[in-house]
Amino acid sequence: MPAPDDDLALLTDAAREAGRIALRYWRKSPDAWEKADGAGPVTEADLAVNRMLAQELRAARPDYGWLSEESEDDPARLEAEHVFIIDPIDGTRAFLRGEDTFAHSLAIARRGRVVAAAVFLPALGRFYSASLDTPAQCDGAPLAVSPATRADGATLLTSQAGLRPGLWPGGVPAVRRSFHTSLAYRLCLVAEGRYDAAITLRDAFEWDIAAGDLIARQAGATVSDKLGRPLAYNAPTPRAAGMLAAPPKLHAALMTRLSVASPPGSAG
Repeated sequence: MPAPDDDLALLTDAAREAGRIALRYWRKSPDAWEKADGAGPVTEADLAVNRMLAQELRAARPDYGWLSEESEDDPARLEAEHVFIIDPIDGTRAFLRGEDTFAHSLAIARRGRVVAAAVFLPALGRFYSASLDTPAQCDGAPLAVSPATRADGATLLTSQAGLRPGLWPGGVPAVRRSFHTSLAYRLCLVAEGRYDAAITLRDAFEWDIAAGDLIARQAGATVSDKLGRPLAYNAPTPRAAGMLAAPPKLHAALMTRLSVASPPGSAG
């Protein structure tokens, strides 16, 4: 069985190749269309990256399961001890707008727990990584979350809808809000300490959060769903009930403000 470090090396090479492919299409008006059921846009670049990742990663680890936003789900992944959890381009809307904050999010989970993760932002040349055996890093430099402990005054990555008063019965915290389309990048920014916390109260697909979850946790963050429960992966329905990542004391402070339950899809 490959060690997490061996898996991380595999993900690292694959993520960098994904970046080379994506940049061939970036700011060049790639073909794009809307997925069914309001699932958002997809481009020819997403599919090209996905094809390469599926070919390279599955050839390297043929006994690993496969879960990708751009692949038809194969229930056989549920029987695999290890599974790839892949978002070929996280932040497709940002990619289409020519913004530089789209990411490739690659993770490997073992028995529901992420053991290796890589998040690459090729337009920024920024590479985040972690494994169970290695600390969170950005371009080789170690990462650590911010020292923030109080909800009021924290810098928070979330959508405007995520701060609707009805979702915060303990009172909406007086935060400084920012937003990026890519959930993986939001988690990495928390790991880096550039922002104090990231939250989405909408259901979050596993491929959006798996890699960033490990990177944030290895940098010292507490990462949970919106109810405070630890995240688990390779579920039959691969969605989490929201996501909250923050330094431990700040995480606890934000949880005291949150509603017990928010309707799925109600906030970003």
